[in-house]
Formats: sequence, C-alpha cells, structure tokens
Amino acid sequence: MEHLLELRQLLRRSRSIVFFGGAGTSTESGIPDFRSEGGLYSTSEGTEVPPEEILSRRFFMKHPEDFYRFYRKKMIYPDAKPNAAHLALAKLEQEGRLSTVITQNIDGLHQAAGSRNVLELHGSIHRNICLNCHESYDLDYVLNSAENVPKCAVCRGKLKPDVVLYEEPLDEKVLTASIEAIAGADVLIVGGTSLTVYPAAGLIRYFNGDSFIIINRSPTPFDGTADYVFHDSIGQLLPQWVNDSPDS
Repeated sequence: MEHLLELRQLLRRSRSIVFFGGAGTSTESGIPDFRSEGGLYSTSEGTEVPPEEILSRRFFMKHPEDFYRFYRKKMIYPDAKPNAAHLALAKLEQEGRLSTVITQNIDGLHQAAGSRNVLELHGSIHRNICLNCHESYDLDYVLNSAENVPKCAVCRGKLKPDVVLYEEPLDEKVLTASIEAIAGADVLIVGGTSLTVYPAAGLIRYFNGDSFIIINRSPTPFDGTADYVFHDSIGQLLPQWVNDSPDS
C-alpha cells in the first residue's frame, strides 16, 4: 500500500498523536450513521419528523415518548463491539504515542477498546441524568426501564441521556480540553468524519503540528490542507499502520 512504511515510521516516532473521529469510526462496528440514511421518522401520532428535529432539545422536552422511541431504536446499539480501528487507537495510547481521542460519537466504544483519555464532544449514551435531582444512571437502567420515558428512582423525575441534542451547546470543559489536545499534538489523525458539523469541525484549525492525516470514505472540506488523505476504511488502514509497525 502506498505510504505504508512512511505512515508506520511517522506513528513510531510520534509522542503526541491526537485522534479526532466521527460516525465512520463506529460504522464498522455495526452502528449506522443516521445522517446518511435520510428520510423521515413517523411519531406515535403518525406525524413524520426528520431525525434532526427529534434529536432536538425542544422535541425532547415536548415529546419525550416519541424521542425515546426513536432514541432506543436508532441511537442505542448495546451489542456493538469495538472494531479494529478502536483497538489500534487503544494500542497507540498504551504505547505512549497517542495522547487523546476526541470523538463525536456517543457509543463508548473507544473506552470499551481500552482507550482512557477520551473526550466525548457529544456526550455518551452510557450516562443518563435526572433533570430534576441530577442523579446519574447507566445505560442498563434505561434499557431495562418498563416505562416509555425512564424515570429517576429517587425523585421520579424524567431522565435525559447525557448527549448533546440539537439546540444544546457543547460542554465547555470538553471543548477546551479538545482544543488544548489538538494544539499540543505533533500528529493529528482525523477519521470517519465529514468535517462539516460545527463547532466540532472547527477544532481542526488549532492544529499546528507536523502531520495532518485524514481517513474518510468520502472527501472532506479539509482534504486540501492535509498531509495525507485516504478515502478508505479506517478499520483496515489504522491497524496496518499500528499493529504491523516495527518495534522501537
């Protein structure tokens, strides 16, 4: 493969790699990118609504039952397992080469693969917060709830997944930590994201390191500024660069 030895050597000598990933990182684990599916979703009242509207703060507050019906069906994949890309990134971190994973995904697969320093820009399905008393619950609690809208065991308040919905801002602490990580990286690997969703995509401009690598099946607006661009499977490429790299 073109650039294979070059990329292996690059990652071998790096000590501050940052990975910034999106939905394409998890599609090979069987989690679809709902954006690419398009179409409308029929609510319990027979009204067809775009997914982007259902996944909004306003819709959640007004129609929590329809929200959870869509959320359980389309956004939660409890049987999904980390794929080769997740495992390769965890290995890079264990070797002391990768400092941070920044993800737009909410599935927790990076942590399941063994990555420890993970910044979740859009939150996680594995945390669910009571809007009343702020008690926290895990994913199993939501999945095992007999109620259409899961309720807090303490105060019976409505639970909201700790994910960033449309009309909600990103967590400022996570955003700041992401900026600092990218600004301090010597290599930035962007994988499985179209780099069109802001403010997340805007983080790229903080990179001032040596090598900028993009792995995405389709072109991105930043392809022209990257040092390496691969329109290919991230689950196939990353392990070749990481697992087969020569020892130090």
